[in-house]
Amino acid sequence: MTLAGLALLPGSAGATPGRGVTSTELAEGTSERTVQVRNKGATDVKMREITIAPGGTTGWHQHPGRLIAVVKSGTLTRTFSDCTTEVSRAGDTLVEEADQVHTGHNHGSEPVVLYVTYVLPAGAPTSHDE
Repeated sequence: MTLAGLALLPGSAGATPGRGVTSTELAEGTSERTVQVRNKGATDVKMREITIAPGGTTGWHQHPGRLIAVVKSGTLTRTFSDCTTEVSRAGDTLVEEADQVHTGHNHGSEPVVLYVTYVLPAGAPTSHDE
């Protein structure tokens, strides 16, 4: 049976308009890479707003699960354990794989604001210092 056929069944409820719901877009970005989110077993999903002051740094760390972030404002420079760097600006998205050792820096004059979604094994912290 097709979805269109389901709409014709007797007793099917018609669409009702939403009521009392608002939405605020916090940030939007586009990833140039394919994004897949997969985790084995129980999974925690956490969302955070992270602000890095001008001259600030995250320190070397890693995440026990994948994260997806949108840069709301500022410019973030990440350095990875293999000495490569990646610069992300407002509107960019970034994906970090589990256990990828890196550090983030704000070399600019305005705060870096990130909206980050973490996909973690249940009970895991969002990061480990290195």
